[in-house]
Amino acid sequence: MNFTRSFAVAVLAVCFSAAQAQTPSYSILRIELVNATLYTSGYCGVSDQFKNANRLATPPVGGGLGIADITSVNGQPVKGTAFETASSMLTSSTLTPGRFIADITNAFPAQWELVIENPDGTLIGSLHIAGIGGGPAPVGAPKDITGSGWTVTGGTGAFFGARGYFQPVQDPVSGERRTTDCEDPAYRRMNADAGGNKRHPILYLVPLTQPQLIPTPNGPAVIHSDGSLVSAAKPAKAGEILSLFAAGLGPTRPGVDPGQPFPASPLQAVNSPVQVLVNGNPGELLYAGGYPGAVDGYQVNFRLPDGLARGQASLQLSSAWIAGPAVIIPIQ
Repeated sequence: MNFTRSFAVAVLAVCFSAAQAQTPSYSILRIELVNATLYTSGYCGVSDQFKNANRLATPPVGGGLGIADITSVNGQPVKGTAFETASSMLTSSTLTPGRFIADITNAFPAQWELVIENPDGTLIGSLHIAGIGGGPAPVGAPKDITGSGWTVTGGTGAFFGARGYFQPVQDPVSGERRTTDCEDPAYRRMNADAGGNKRHPILYLVPLTQPQLIPTPNGPAVIHSDGSLVSAAKPAKAGEILSLFAAGLGPTRPGVDPGQPFPASPLQAVNSPVQVLVNGNPGELLYAGGYPGAVDGYQVNFRLPDGLARGQASLQLSSAWIAGPAVIIPIQ
C-alpha cells in the first residue's frame, strides 16, 4: 500500500492531536443472537446428567447460565458468543412467597459478556455488561431501553473503555430457550427450535474514542491521488479514489503498544470493520491502516460511488460500528 506523503506530515501531526480532543457521542449497536439457551441448575438428578432434555413445559423462573451465538451487528455478518449469568434472586415490593421483599419489583442481578469476532475468527473486541434485569428503565435512558438497568461498564479491543446502556430484547416468535443442566450443552445448537431461539440486544454505546476525520485549516483531510487537498478549488469526482486521514479507528494488526507510533513495516491494517459512508451509502473501502510515524493516526483509501451529483457530499467514517461525525466535501 502506497501512502500519500505529499500532504505535510507536520500539518497532520497537529491535526491528529486536535481530532483526539473531540467528545464521543452515542453509537447504536443492534446485535443478532441465535441458539440462545438459558441453563438452570438443580432441577434434575445425577442419573439424568448428559441426557438430552426437551424444552421444559414450565421453565424455572429466575437465574441460570445463558449462551448464544452472535451472527451480526447492525446487519453486518460477524461471529462471536454472548454469555449471560442471571441470579434467581427475584424481588417483590409486596409480601410474595419465594421472592425477596424489596422496594422494586421483578428485579434480579445479572451480567453479560459479548465477545465479537470478524467472520474469519479474529477478535474485534468484547463488552462487559452488568446490572439489574427486570424492573424499570434507568432514568434518562434512550427510548429503546424500555426496562432493566444493565450498564456497559467496559470492554476490550475496539470497545476498550466503552460505557453505555444495554437491553437484551427477546424475539417475539422464538426467544431464549430454557432448559436445565440435565441437558448435555454440546447439543445446544442441535436442540434449538426451528425459529433459531433469537434475541436482539440493543447497545447505546459511548466509546472512549470515536473515528474523527482530521481537520485542516482548509477543510477535512481528504486527499486526491496526487496529494492535493479536496477543496472548493479542486473538488472530488464521482468514482474517484481518495485518501482520508483520521484518528480513533482502534487496534491494528499485527498491532502496536498503546501510545506508540505506527511503523512503516509491517503495515498495520485496522482490525475492526471500517466503513466510509458517502451521503449515507457505503463507499468502496480499499485500505484502512495506521499512518507510519503517527500515534492514533490512520489512512483510509476508498472509492467514491459513481453517479454522485455535483455540489456537496457528506462523508462519515465508522469503525467497529462506532460512527464519527460527518464532514462535507465538494463534488464536481
